[in-house]
Amino acid sequence: MKVELPEVRPEERTPLVESLLALLGQVLDRVAHLEEANQQLRDENARLKGQQPRPAIRPSQRESGRGPTAPRGGRRPGSDKRPPSSQLVIADEIVLFPPALPEKALFKGYEPYVVQELTIQCQAIRYLRARFVLPDGTSVLAPLPAGVPPGSHYGSTLISYVLHQYYHGHLTQPLLLEQLHDFGVVISAGELNHLLTEGRDAFHQEKDEVRQAGLETASYVGVDDTGARHRGRNGYATVIGNDLFACFQSSDCKSRLNFLQVLHGSRRLYAINEIALAYWDQQGLAAAAVADLHRGPPQWSDAPAWQAHLAALGITGERPVRIATEGALLGGLIERGVSPALVVLSDGAPQFDLLVHASCWVHAERPLARMVPYHDGHRAVIEEIRTAIWALYQDLKAYRLKPDDAQRPALEARFDALCERKTGYPSSNGTLKEIRDHKADLLRVLERPEVPLHNNAAESDIREYVKKRKVSGGTRSAAGRRCRDTFASLKKTCRKLGVNFWSYLQDRVRGLGQVPRLAALLRRRAAETPGPPVVAVPG
Repeated sequence: MKVELPEVRPEERTPLVESLLALLGQVLDRVAHLEEANQQLRDENARLKGQQPRPAIRPSQRESGRGPTAPRGGRRPGSDKRPPSSQLVIADEIVLFPPALPEKALFKGYEPYVVQELTIQCQAIRYLRARFVLPDGTSVLAPLPAGVPPGSHYGSTLISYVLHQYYHGHLTQPLLLEQLHDFGVVISAGELNHLLTEGRDAFHQEKDEVRQAGLETASYVGVDDTGARHRGRNGYATVIGNDLFACFQSSDCKSRLNFLQVLHGSRRLYAINEIALAYWDQQGLAAAAVADLHRGPPQWSDAPAWQAHLAALGITGERPVRIATEGALLGGLIERGVSPALVVLSDGAPQFDLLVHASCWVHAERPLARMVPYHDGHRAVIEEIRTAIWALYQDLKAYRLKPDDAQRPALEARFDALCERKTGYPSSNGTLKEIRDHKADLLRVLERPEVPLHNNAAESDIREYVKKRKVSGGTRSAAGRRCRDTFASLKKTCRKLGVNFWSYLQDRVRGLGQVPRLAALLRRRAAETPGPPVVAVPG
């Protein structure tokens, strides 16, 4: 609150008035100081609760007179842009005249007025399909017109609308059913559920194509996971993607083995190659087991055959089976065209530490922001460390925009100096040790400048999944769970590739094929973007 002292004319400034003005000024200064201290306490309380403090909102430049203003007689900035109606395709044009005109009224032309309208109408069409009996005794039935879904009594536009409203508009099935009834559509809850979850193999196939194309063309992928209930039990949903695609996959657990299965999708490949052997060596798999695996067949295309092979070799323990399976799945990814130099950018969760791993700086710094200091000395230590971390972060951002190998030693030295400092606050020392242990992951940008310093993009991708979960809760059937993952993946990928999701749904439901395959668009966009130089996988 800002209060201005009243203006007092010189002839009214008596000693008493001067004393009162001085006292009032001291009171206002004291109030301002207390308000500032109170806001600092509020911000500190918000940080302790894991919330954001009050943002620093600047005053409007237009109100302060410093912003861009239009000169007298001129036009305001941006007013030379085209009107929104110029982007419309005029479907109909109607000429209007005043209802009553006096004699000798002079016609002066037309003034256009564009109105956008949306027509929502339930239309039932009965097709009378002629049937003819041929001389050989067989019969021929007239086919349905192109665009009519075979085997369904609901049109392609209605099916597209149902899919769009449920998977994009986040409507629940009861609300969507009520809406369709309001429109005059005769449909039951079971029929609506069938439209949403059954007969969507073409969409599932396209999602698998997007995943494979995205992994083959990517230099890095961001990954994240969140909770996803299924059949009343807690589960998880994992997202993988980058600027060109996003794929979601739900499962009952989150582990490295599960993450590898997510990367494979519905078709898994177990392969023994150099990548698998290196992984087994890194994880400490017994040399005898590695030798037995290396003497067997090089590939398996399904899980039962792989499990039978492990049992035949006498590999039955929980840990040996898990490590052997993880290595074989990792080798299968490489056989399918995934680069060994693919960077996996995550929040630091251990299950994502595969191939070339990069960690998010925001998550690395977060434990400092959540600490509860005991006194001002601890608070000063935390603030000092956070300031140093974000100063280094800004310099890494500048390096990412303009890489310079000459700067790498200095940036690495600053990282080491930051992590090696000892403070009087044991908790902060532990966090610095954790950051130091992930040095290679946090400084991945020095060798791979195309990789972001944070995992915000993956968290943004999975946020819409969280909104859907909050609206609809969990899934109850395997088909519903799969469709939720598929349509979330296709919608996000359409948005990243600049494809209208409504047009995409109509094209696929009608079977027109006028919208290109998303995997083909993804490969084309990836080919237009120059890729980074291939580097060796760190040992």
